[in-house]
Amino acid sequence: MKYLPVLLLLLTSILSAQTKYDPAKLPKGHDYFELRDGLANCQRKFTQEKNGRVIFLGGSITAGGTWRQHTCDYLTKKFPGTTFEFINAGIGSLGSVPHAFRLERDVLSKGSVDLLFVEAAVNDTSNIPDHPEQMLRGMEGVVRHMRRVSPLTDIVQLHFVMPPHMDDYHAGKVPVSIAQHERVAVAYGNPSLHLAREVTDRIDAGEFTWAGDFKNLHPSPFGHQLYANSVARMLDAAFAKPVVSAAKPHAMPEPIDAQSYAQGRFGDIAKTKLTRGFTLDPTWSPTVEKEAKGRSKVGVREGFVKVPALVATEVGAEFEFQFEGRGCGLFITSGPDAGLIEASIDGGGWRRLQTSTQWSSGLHLPWAIVLDDQLKPGPHVARVRLAAGSPPGCSALRVFHLLLN
Repeated sequence: MKYLPVLLLLLTSILSAQTKYDPAKLPKGHDYFELRDGLANCQRKFTQEKNGRVIFLGGSITAGGTWRQHTCDYLTKKFPGTTFEFINAGIGSLGSVPHAFRLERDVLSKGSVDLLFVEAAVNDTSNIPDHPEQMLRGMEGVVRHMRRVSPLTDIVQLHFVMPPHMDDYHAGKVPVSIAQHERVAVAYGNPSLHLAREVTDRIDAGEFTWAGDFKNLHPSPFGHQLYANSVARMLDAAFAKPVVSAAKPHAMPEPIDAQSYAQGRFGDIAKTKLTRGFTLDPTWSPTVEKEAKGRSKVGVREGFVKVPALVATEVGAEFEFQFEGRGCGLFITSGPDAGLIEASIDGGGWRRLQTSTQWSSGLHLPWAIVLDDQLKPGPHVARVRLAAGSPPGCSALRVFHLLLN
């Protein structure tokens, strides 16, 4: 049995070799990227200064995906003698909204960034299907924040594929998350790569199948190689241009949405006021709670276990926090006992929000909850409490960061 994973990988490679897929042949005669303002700044840095920092910001397809490693290998080969630092800022389950709030911690804190890859189309479609405005505010938040702090950074937006995207294309529609993210790419001049459209067209052309070759929205090795091949094709086109003599700051246009999360940041949970029922656990872990409730083992994400968290499990528990800005939220884990909460801003009415997800029964997954993103700039006070109305045993809330914009 110990050889089974190796055999499965070998079989996948053999199957992939039997497809009609040729990365150099485009099924509809056109490519699937837009270069727009291009990648001149990072090209110059890699070529002339012989060093570069490249960061990959995304969800689980990026966090554990070999497309990313293939792309690192491409850049190393493309620019021999250049010293690269490649940073994996992928975290499973996360889309553009949490990307915008964690940008300072996971990207900007690493130092100057020459090339940023960002993807969120799959998780935005899955996580916030009823909130296209948040898809836009999240992606514009990432890009605009990056532009403000680091105007020389080149940004590439990637649109990965999932079956609902393919269904939309077959119905003559652009998937909502991709349409919203493309609005950002166009406005800010970012190169973008329509991998969802390409995979759909290639499957329709009979080059391979979803079930037999690509396998899943978490792609097979064949699917990851396809992604990497397309990224390389786009980078080849961008780097074929002459090397510029000096870096040029990217333009900062007027915002598409004034309420975008461009000022997104983490707030410190230690600065909250624990009104009733909440405690600050310095090293929260679900183990003791699961054993006490007789639950089977539930998964966790790295970085969201054995770290500080605000914790409460009883209806009526409450905390509050002060902040400066135009919006706020919570970065939580949503596990099998997650339930309803209510939030009130500046003494206003209570807004009810669900913190449980379709994946919570088997995983304490990281999740962003937007409490309000329509506030006027200035000081505010937010109150959060656990609400009644969930099934028995589903009234827990665990907060790792405040989301402040």
